[in-house]
Order: sequence, then C-alpha cells, then structure tokens
Amino acid sequence: MKAVVFHGIGDIRLDDVPEPKIQESTDALVRLTSSAICGTDLHMIRGTFTGMKPGTILGHEGIGIIEEIGSNVRNFKVGDRVVIPSTIACGYCSYCRSGYHAQCDNSNPNGSSAGTAFFGGPEETGPFNGLQAEYARIPFANAGLVKLPNEVTDDQAILLSDIFPTGYFGADIAEIVPGDTVAVFGCGPVGMFAIASAKLLGAGRIIAVDTIPSRLEMARELGAEVIDYNAEDPIEIIHQLTGGIGVDRAIDAVGVDANAPHSGPAAEKAQQQAQQFQQELQQIAPQTNPQNGNWIPGNAPSQALEWCVQGLAKAGTLSIIGVYPPTHKFFPIGMAMNKNLTINMGNCNHRKYIPILIDMVRNGTVDPTKVLTQVGALMSAIDAYKAFDQRQPGWVKVELVPGVS
Repeated sequence: MKAVVFHGIGDIRLDDVPEPKIQESTDALVRLTSSAICGTDLHMIRGTFTGMKPGTILGHEGIGIIEEIGSNVRNFKVGDRVVIPSTIACGYCSYCRSGYHAQCDNSNPNGSSAGTAFFGGPEETGPFNGLQAEYARIPFANAGLVKLPNEVTDDQAILLSDIFPTGYFGADIAEIVPGDTVAVFGCGPVGMFAIASAKLLGAGRIIAVDTIPSRLEMARELGAEVIDYNAEDPIEIIHQLTGGIGVDRAIDAVGVDANAPHSGPAAEKAQQQAQQFQQELQQIAPQTNPQNGNWIPGNAPSQALEWCVQGLAKAGTLSIIGVYPPTHKFFPIGMAMNKNLTINMGNCNHRKYIPILIDMVRNGTVDPTKVLTQVGALMSAIDAYKAFDQRQPGWVKVELVPGVS
C-alpha cells in the first residue's frame, strides 16, 4: 500500500509499504477513506520534536471503513464507518475512566509513565504507524474508534479526528465562562477550532493573534477580533482593547515552532531576545534540515508562551495546547506566578470529546468544514506537505484522500 513515511529530519517520502495485520484480539484494521496533515507532523519533520524512528508512517488523523476486527472487539462490525481518535487509549484504566485518555496506562508499549501514545509519533509514543496510508491497524479498537452517523460527511468527519477535539479541549481547559474575553494565539487549524469552541462555550469576546492574512481573515469570519503581530504589538493592542486589564483566558495554539515578529513595533523587543531564542532553539532542536524554503523551525520557541502570560489579566487562565517537546524548558514562570495565573495544558483526550462533537456536527450546531481549505490525493501528499509547511496563502487545513489521482 502507499503511505507517507518518515525517513529523517527533512526527509519524508510516499512509499510502498506492507499492509498492516491484526496483532491482538483488541485490534481492528481500517481502510482509510480520508486522512490529513497536521502541524504536529511538521514539528517532527522540522526537527523540533525529536525521537522519530525512520520508517514510521506519519499522520494521526483518519476516518475509514472497518475491514477486519479482532475477537475481542465487540462493539463494531466489518463495514462500519468510523473516525479514529488521534491518541490511543485502552478505555478501561483509571485514567481512561476519568476522561484522561491521553494519559492511558496501557496503550504506550514503553510503559505507563511513558506518556501519550499516538499514531505516527516519535519512538517514545509507541511508536505506532500513522494514518497517512491506505490501511491502518487500530489498537484497543473498542475505545480507539467511534462510529460515524450517515449525516456526518467525510469532509466533516476528518476534522473530528484531532483538530476540532483539540481546539475544544483548549477552550474547555481554559475554563471559559459566559462573557469571558479570550485571546487565541495562533490561527492555524487548531487555533481556528479554539476560536469556534470558545464561542460555543459562551465567550463574550475573542481576540486572535497571527500574521498570515488568509488565516486572520478566516478568524475574523469566525467572529474574532484580529491582531497581526507583524503590524502591531499584540500585547499593547490587547491592553488597549481591554481597558488595560488583559484577557480572562488565553489559549496557546502555536507551540514550539513560534516565530518572532520581524516588522512592526513588536519586532524591536523580539530582536533584543534574538540570542535567547536562538539558544532555546539549539537546545530544543539540535538537528534541523531546512531545504528550499521547507522544514524551517520557528525562530522563537517561547514567544507564544510569553505573549500569553503578558496578555492575561491577573488571576486569568492559560490553556496550552500547542505542541511542546520534552526538550522545551523555557516558560516565564515568575511572571505567571506573580499574576496568580492558573495554567492548564496537555495532549487532548480525544476519545472524551469526539462523541460530543459528532452530535454537534450532526445536529448542525457547527460545520467544521469552514476550516477545511484543501482536499487532495494521498499520492500528492509530499507537495501538499511542502505548501502547508510554507504557510502558503489559503492553506489552513489539508485533507488527503487515498485512491484519488
């Protein structure tokens, strides 16, 4: 079968690989009808999330049709149409039972303390072959799949595998209550769903910070007030917009590949921190492999975190859903502590949120396809990766469809 395979930092290829097989009685085999490219994939290709094992199939978003089930998969049948939660969870340990599926005790073969297991990730997450392929093996399929109703289309469903749940998770742990003013830093696909989710949870006002015009326009269409950090100082504008108070809740939807402003009034401050940011990057990503404008790490790994803390009101809440690897050890803890901030963060507990979001899509409460900007063939995945990595205009979320030329 065809699959997108990681060979090294800056080196991904569309390869012919063996089809997966049932290995455990709790497995299922799924024929993928749709997968997607995520910013998390880019962290690993850029080298800002290390530990990838060459030969691992990439991708952690997928929907498809069940082709085969193990003898202990008792809630599905062959032919069922399903969405695959990005993080892998057993469904029966104490963490899963409490809704912390991303901290499952049993799914990660490296042990209960190894952390989140997910498809297409570094060796410390399994590794498990990912979903940018024609077929995939799904461990713990009774909890690792969610059946899709006919009313939910493939284009809608692929956004329920990771980015919509992650954005909703970010808004949930931000502790938003009706009337809150919320700042979302980063208007990539997860940031867009954080905006939409903050609105669903009753935010009175949403401020979105990014610099790519097409993303800022989409954020505005979702109801956010937008700030271009290369044209204005985002913290100064947030304080102007809030009467000097700051926002009640801030969501970091950027992560390790943040970029510092290169123009406008915020650029001078960033330049003063350039050496600090460079030292951070060298520690986080000792090996990188930029090529012809692709796979370039962000130049300011802690910029989004600093802005979030600076932009929050006293006693506000910071939600961190942008990806940070274990090598990232830079956070303005003193400023956060002295503002009495609450900080919630982590990997999304996808299996907790997906059934809720399926119902929202089915009943028309939200249409996630407003964030979907490109649909292409799995066969053209490498070109799509390059365009998405370069943040080309209009490239917000990319769906990949196997078997389409």
